[in-house]
Amino acid sequence: MKLTKRFVLTTAGVAATAALLGATTGYATPSDPAPKPVKAPAALKVPDGNKLTAVFGARGVQTYTCTEGAWKLLEPAATLFDRRGRAVALHSRGPVWVSTVDGSAVNATAIANSPKTGTIPELLLQATATRGVGVFGGVSYIQRLNTAGGVAPAGACTGTDQVSVAYSATYAFYKPAK
Repeated sequence: MKLTKRFVLTTAGVAATAALLGATTGYATPSDPAPKPVKAPAALKVPDGNKLTAVFGARGVQTYTCTEGAWKLLEPAATLFDRRGRAVALHSRGPVWVSTVDGSAVNATAIANSPKTGTIPELLLQATATRGVGVFGGVSYIQRLNTAGGVAPAGACTGTDQVSVAYSATYAFYKPAK
């Protein structure tokens, strides 16, 4: 029952977010040769020796669950879009990003953050595993930038309630420079 409820909340949250946020802010397709540079705080600088390979806008939800009277992040669920507004990838718990175009995937873990008032923090993530040879194959670092929304509800909670909060962000993907 709990899994079904989470799926329904996440699906409804993604649909609601798509309706609320309107036009996409995608920046690159998997085949674009050189995405435009992104602006990131110094704390989220990608180490030298890595090259920006893709930038996508994302819309989705951050789902929180009540744990010991406080809201804790359960999982993200977002769709990534290219600059033409086409869905090109999904982002979910892990965190993991999976290309819906070529099947490649990347898992990562956050290694730095840059807090922003009123929204989820911007992040620098380091890849822990990749799959395939497509847009996410061989990714070394990911930046979550330009965040809006997604903040857990204020105050305490009770029971095992869950809530999904709409968010948007820009995800920048890097691979080792050759």
